[in-house]
Amino acid sequence: MRILLLGGTGEARTLAARLVDAGHDVVSSLAGRVSRPALPVGSVRTGGFGGVDGLVGHLRDGGVGAVVDATHPFAEQITANAAEACAVTGLPLLRLQRPGWERHRLAERFHWVDDVESARPAAEGLGVRPFVTTGRQQLETFAAWTDRYVLVRVVDPPEWSVPHTWEVLRARGPYTYAAELALMEDRRVDVVLTKDSGGALTEAKLEAATDLGVPVVVVRRPPLPGGLGVVESPDAALAWVRSLR
Repeated sequence: MRILLLGGTGEARTLAARLVDAGHDVVSSLAGRVSRPALPVGSVRTGGFGGVDGLVGHLRDGGVGAVVDATHPFAEQITANAAEACAVTGLPLLRLQRPGWERHRLAERFHWVDDVESARPAAEGLGVRPFVTTGRQQLETFAAWTDRYVLVRVVDPPEWSVPHTWEVLRARGPYTYAAELALMEDRRVDVVLTKDSGGALTEAKLEAATDLGVPVVVVRRPPLPGGLGVVESPDAALAWVRSLR
């Protein structure tokens, strides 16, 4: 049975390796939005499917027997497309996503908002030197911040000309507590904006900000499609695949 693994995350790469080791035929699909991505073992395809219809065609023509959606917690569109396409084709679908920060020991101190658009006014009420770590694709939400210093951290550079008051750092996690603490102190950051990506790669900023007394605005994860089975570890996803035999 061929497994289509919608990936791009560390959990997806771990699962791909374990599935290949177990003798499964795995094809990992990457969106192609990040330059020089870390590639999983096994077969890899890059680029979109062309919406639900394109994904349905791929599932039928590619001999796929099951789908694991291990995309980023905020890859809302592909998750919705996968749910609809698997409903059409009757293929089993599992969602693999790392635990979120709603269970973090500091979660009650964070300022939770429902979307990136809501993060901007929330941050404006908390500070004037923001550290934005919400990702590259929605940076233009903060384009009106031309009157202040803004620290932005992204993997790939923005595709538009940011205001001259901004500092753009290109970096890829993991980030250490000491480095995050030093960065926020040096740039005199007074509010942090992030998404509830979860995981350990970027968690240190939460601890560092809290220890510095810097408020943290966290964008909640989008809701998952109804009826979608969810696991939080590659081991649990591997067990699910094995149960299909």
